[in-house]
Amino acid sequence: MAAAALLTTGCEKGFDAKIFGSLLQGSYPSNKSEYTSYMMTCYLPFTTPFTYTINEGTGMHGWYIATGGDIRFFDSTTDIMAPGLTRCGGEWLQFSKADFENCIHYWRGWVTDDSNPNHFMKLAEITRFTDIINALETAPETAMSAADRNSLVAEARLCRGMMLYYLLHVYGPVPVILDPSLVFDDVAQAHTVRPTLDEMCGYVYDDLLYAAQNAPEVQTEKGRYTRDYARFCLMRHCLNEGSHMEGYYDKGLEMFAELKGKYDLFQSGENPCADLYKNANKFNCEIIMAVSCDPEADGSPKHGNANILSMCTIPWDSSATDPDGNPTVFAPQNGGWQAFYNVSKKFYDGFEKNDRRRKLIVTEWWNKSKELVTANDLGSKWDGFICNKFPVETSGSFQGTDIPIARWADALLMYAELTVRKSGGAPGADAIDAVNQVRRRAGLGDLDATSTSSAESFLDAILLERAHELYYEGCRKIDLIRFNRYARETSKVKGFVPTRQYIPLPNYAVEAAAANGCVLEQYYSRQGWDYDRAQAQGM
Repeated sequence: MAAAALLTTGCEKGFDAKIFGSLLQGSYPSNKSEYTSYMMTCYLPFTTPFTYTINEGTGMHGWYIATGGDIRFFDSTTDIMAPGLTRCGGEWLQFSKADFENCIHYWRGWVTDDSNPNHFMKLAEITRFTDIINALETAPETAMSAADRNSLVAEARLCRGMMLYYLLHVYGPVPVILDPSLVFDDVAQAHTVRPTLDEMCGYVYDDLLYAAQNAPEVQTEKGRYTRDYARFCLMRHCLNEGSHMEGYYDKGLEMFAELKGKYDLFQSGENPCADLYKNANKFNCEIIMAVSCDPEADGSPKHGNANILSMCTIPWDSSATDPDGNPTVFAPQNGGWQAFYNVSKKFYDGFEKNDRRRKLIVTEWWNKSKELVTANDLGSKWDGFICNKFPVETSGSFQGTDIPIARWADALLMYAELTVRKSGGAPGADAIDAVNQVRRRAGLGDLDATSTSSAESFLDAILLERAHELYYEGCRKIDLIRFNRYARETSKVKGFVPTRQYIPLPNYAVEAAAANGCVLEQYYSRQGWDYDRAQAQGM
């Protein structure tokens, strides 16, 4: 077995996960340094280079790379983004319409039908994580102390827990190998089937809880996972699944209490909602965890993480200067790749006019022919507005802007929702204040009395606030499914009803299971989906 090795240096001592070679198993690992290196390969699916080499054909499908990760699966398929009718084709157009029917044809990595994105092969990553965790857990005392071993196991289990979490929200429960004795058991591998939702949630919970109890409180490399990040992830998982898992709401609130007092909303700059994401403010007081990106990265696995979202949001024919030679908001980057991820006008119109977060959406731009493209051109020259949340600060498509994956603003909104979902009644003062803190930072007034008069109205307000605060951060579809409003909210904006709640499993997996006498259900949906979709179809 070969394992890719990582070079963990980068800008500002950030963890940029640069791949520099391979290490043969043999007697490796045998000491703390080697066990640490072995564990660090668990981070590979959470990096942003265009490929990594642990498994065959992983393509551009790391969880935080904009071309195939959480934004594509959890934001582009929702009401945040307009369907790409004028600039997209193939699977880009299908996903933008929330059409998942072609997903049954997905194969490993680069598939034959227009290179559709595929995360199903990351089941192999779960198996690999399980093997690595077992190697760490059984490491001899001569290699490292018990405390060091537990810390490394916690990092690996946090990676596995988040892999399980993302796969759950892409496909529903998926067949996984979590027993190390079965890692190389071909019979067991061939007879895996979907677990129940409760079982899958338990897998995620156990890994995240272990990490929340054993991961390092502090890391010297920014971007390497900490105990607080584990607490945040567990809090989020408990919120998502608390309606059917006993004790989850309480555990989520417990995790918030352990985070409280360590973080605060970023408040600096003319517009803190914009300055929050700038290179000068990496890992500020609001950031619990972020993918550390390097302005020198270029998409190569050997050159570290980069934020390439602007490549997918800025039109290729946009200009860095206006007709008078003045820089536009996209200077010094002179055009992107394609505007595949367009902010829907209806979503934009849903912001209060003085909302600072609305100012991060570009509603007109100069093309290279020095023509001003405006809202009047929607449907002909572009499909929707442009997200400029992660600002252009370097000339190339590969920006050094860190990618936040856990922010205090999100934690505040989750806390408010958790309290009401647990009580079932109108919100208390602390829950209301948590939401209002986020609104005040956005330059808005406090929620009105109607929005706080009942649990239902308060939850509606939270769902809207989360959309405005967290757009293009990979949260929206998961939020909408938790509220059982994915079909309705998406169809109101896109004009298309999502074909499925979750991505179906590919044909090859279903057929392989059948050949082994097993039934692997291709389609999955949660309770309430039929109602949600029927309501959307009747609009």
